[in-house]
Amino acid sequence: MFNGIIKNTGTVKEIKISKKDCKIVIFSKLKFSKNEIGESVCCSGACLTLSKIYNNKLFFYVSKETLKRTNFRYLKKNSIINIEKSLKFGDKISGHFVQGHVDTTAKIAFIKHVGKSWLIRFNINTKFTKLLITKGSIAINGVSLTISKVLLKSFEISLIPHTLKLTNLFFLKKNDIVNVEFDILLKYINTISK
Repeated sequence: MFNGIIKNTGTVKEIKISKKDCKIVIFSKLKFSKNEIGESVCCSGACLTLSKIYNNKLFFYVSKETLKRTNFRYLKKNSIINIEKSLKFGDKISGHFVQGHVDTTAKIAFIKHVGKSWLIRFNINTKFTKLLITKGSIAINGVSLTISKVLLKSFEISLIPHTLKLTNLFFLKKNDIVNVEFDILLKYINTISK
């Protein structure tokens, strides 16, 4: 479990994608100990298991299912990844509960600069709009954000300078694909109400 408050990023140093799976190596200044091997780490919204550490390089195995559901299939060397360690009991929850279970991806329709903030519109499959609510929480590339507007086939989010400074969202541009995880409470409510 994570809270979507990203303070660290990493850089993809190696990536090996096959038809069945993927292995990635990420360099990050975020410190991990040998005791944390086997722990869950949120990598741009996807919960991955840390399999090895070597000289600030983090090694992860990515399953075929994760490749199918995330933007990892488009990853390239030197891509920037948001990194968040899993929560410990008693940690402050400052964003919202993020599982690291990416539901789908969305495509950026446009980015509009409003002062020092960014207004971004994301196009999404219409079957997911029932999981969107204005002022509700959503995780984009693992970042806990608030939805500012919901439309028929899209939604909008405003990004403040602080979030842009600390995350890979700063590098987004039109037509980029992002990982999306809907709010867990809304998913449960939607399932119960069917």
